[in-house]
Amino acid sequence: MKIGIVVSEYNYDITMMMLQRAQEHAAFMNLEVTHVLKVPGTFDIPLGVKKILEKKDVDGAITLGAVIKGETDHDQIIMQNAARKIEDLSVEYSKPVALGISGPNQTRLQAQARIEMARDAVESVAKMLKRLSEL
Repeated sequence: MKIGIVVSEYNYDITMMMLQRAQEHAAFMNLEVTHVLKVPGTFDIPLGVKKILEKKDVDGAITLGAVIKGETDHDQIIMQNAARKIEDLSVEYSKPVALGISGPNQTRLQAQARIEMARDAVESVAKMLKRLSEL
């Protein structure tokens, strides 16, 4: 199974560790990561997902990001819109896309504690690919 990864560069110290964990776990699960696309922020992830899903050599994708609470509700808007569009793209292309974006309403410490959850996104897309192939 071949997957792509779209990762936000915003909160770089956290998201690049998420990317590392995801790549390591994909290799452990015998998934081939054919594309890694770094985008400026979580709001940009859906366009990256669209471009990855258009590739013939991609069976599914995972998204990685960390949406941290600021002084306003901006984090809520970013996360809700990104998550909704990511799901829409999964359905549109009939390819699974795992939501590996932590947040919203989390502190930087909470986001750091959730770095390992990038592995869950890899497992999620692998399970969906397996189950869809059984149909």
